[in-house]
Amino acid sequence: MKRSTEKEMMDLPGNPRELLVEDLRNLRIINRYLGGYRGVMKGLKRLVRKDRMSRFSLLDVGTGSADIPKVIVRWARNQGVAARVVALEPEPVTAAEAAHLTRQWPEITVIRGDGMTPPFQATSFDFVLASQMLHHFSDDRIIMLLKTWSRLARKAILVSDLVRDPLAYYGIRLITHLFTRNQMTRFDGPLSVRRALTLNEWRELFREAAVGRFRVVPIFPYRQMTVISVSK
Repeated sequence: MKRSTEKEMMDLPGNPRELLVEDLRNLRIINRYLGGYRGVMKGLKRLVRKDRMSRFSLLDVGTGSADIPKVIVRWARNQGVAARVVALEPEPVTAAEAAHLTRQWPEITVIRGDGMTPPFQATSFDFVLASQMLHHFSDDRIIMLLKTWSRLARKAILVSDLVRDPLAYYGIRLITHLFTRNQMTRFDGPLSVRRALTLNEWRELFREAAVGRFRVVPIFPYRQMTVISVSK
């Protein structure tokens, strides 16, 4: 299965608000049950515990409806760790939905902005997170993004994303058609897998980006969690 360059509906302008908001709800369900949360937390917990951090700051690029920042903050609270999370999202409807859903989470700040030109100074965060985001871009663009984020992170970049595989493609195609009628979810779910990289392609891309030492960990089902050390 070759990597697709076709645009997902989510990446196109002018989507009806109701369609997008329902798709975001579906993505929260998929993240919860198909390893999206688990992969991110596996990487973050290891970093925080390794350095025995009592507080940390994190930039979540392309946050969607900011469900992952909420998972991060909930875990930090339970551990007695002070977390500050900035959720960056370029799409206006999505950013508004994220702000609404995190209004009772003071540790989370939602900012509308582009991950390629983030409005922050160098070394503003301990960690930069990209979850289910990089597969939306070409290889060259991914490398540019990683280089940009390496200047923002004091410690590490975390990349949680899909792994391209025929079984993953047919599996998510079946799941999305069974549990929702949302056209965007049904179209983007399988296409996301076709736009993703294989584990070896992810590794080669991180080598080419050359922003720091990295470790790619497979996450069931058909995901990967990578920590790239950029310690200043």
